[in-house]
Amino acid sequence: MITDTAVASPVSGSTDAAAIGDRYRAIRTATESIAEPLAPEDCVVQTMTDVSPTKWHLAHVSWFFETFILIPHHPRYRQLNPQYAYLFNSYYLQAGERHCRDRRGYISRPTLGEVFEYRAYVDERLQELLSAADPELLETIAPLIEIGLNHEQQHQELMLTDIKHVFSVNPLRPAYHDLPHEPSPPAAPLGWVDAEGGLCEVGHDGRGFAYDNETPRHRYYLEPYLLADRPVTNGEYVAFMEDGGYERPEMWLSEGWATVEASGWTEPFYWEKRDGHWWTYTLAGMREVDENEPVCHVSYFEADAYARWSGARLPTEEEWETAATGLPIRGNLLEAGRLHPAPADGAGLCQMYGDVWEWTRSQYSPYPGYEPLPGALGEYNGKFMCNQFVLRGGSCVTSETHIRQTYRNFFTPDATWQFMGIRLAKDV
Repeated sequence: MITDTAVASPVSGSTDAAAIGDRYRAIRTATESIAEPLAPEDCVVQTMTDVSPTKWHLAHVSWFFETFILIPHHPRYRQLNPQYAYLFNSYYLQAGERHCRDRRGYISRPTLGEVFEYRAYVDERLQELLSAADPELLETIAPLIEIGLNHEQQHQELMLTDIKHVFSVNPLRPAYHDLPHEPSPPAAPLGWVDAEGGLCEVGHDGRGFAYDNETPRHRYYLEPYLLADRPVTNGEYVAFMEDGGYERPEMWLSEGWATVEASGWTEPFYWEKRDGHWWTYTLAGMREVDENEPVCHVSYFEADAYARWSGARLPTEEEWETAATGLPIRGNLLEAGRLHPAPADGAGLCQMYGDVWEWTRSQYSPYPGYEPLPGALGEYNGKFMCNQFVLRGGSCVTSETHIRQTYRNFFTPDATWQFMGIRLAKDV
């Protein structure tokens, strides 16, 4: 599991080869520490299309550095195995042919050991390139390495969400790590924070690293609104369920209700009832649902239905970002080691970062004046701006050095396997 010693601060914009190399080593080490508790057999399983085997994640992030940095910029680079380019490309059409996403679990070879050899090979050549780079080359590759490192941090999060799904369908319900469960104090009643609204600026301001979909910074007018001071808890969500939440179509979007009927949803993902009590699968194994923790693994459809039932709505991403202005980036994030949402701890607007990704009502679409990056890297975000919704704030498996106020995550409205939760808003 990731440890504090494997964390490095971002060095966005830096052209200091030593600093870039240190950050590179730290993040690459953190990825391997996430895989460390797993057996080789764990690393090859794919349980649904959205889930990739751990072995594939480990190889794909190395393919990224190889494809976008080493091959174009290292004059003596030779691929360890040219077939890896086909096996470990994900969705970059301009980067060449790729193996089918839903068949990544078929890849028994290369072995896990050979994938780690591939990682070491790429690491050695990348450090070699850095150490020999002149100022002009360093200025060219530094931003590409930073993109690659942020890309790897995204896959660190996916490794944990995916192995959770893999273990959850195993009848033995194995645990990824140990997490002693201590009874939590009752959650404070849900409170509301006033926001004046008005003309605001949203989007990244250009200082430090950001993905292209966070830009450009632009003006946006907000009506006054109220934002809940914490996410919705399991106990509050159970009240929705007990009031027929999954049986009353009037509370659901049409497509959401069709999904409920087609998929047979009756509770949040990973929940099951035992002897009259709700239990859930966690990375620490099965445990009884704690009513004071934020509800997690709910889809946009479920979040929207709950908001309607409660007489509220989901916030827009502009409301969320404006409310987060000035708040420190700290909370129950990956480095805390909990890997599970925690009850609210504090007064005022809390848990904006960590615990659960918070659904917004905003469609994932380009900002005014948005331009994707040129070439294959432009496929990273822009081509997904259709039929998805934005989430904000990070989760308990997001690195504190990866999340920021302007970060835009996005998923289809029926997705549930990510650590997704609910924060409410109201019109004034």
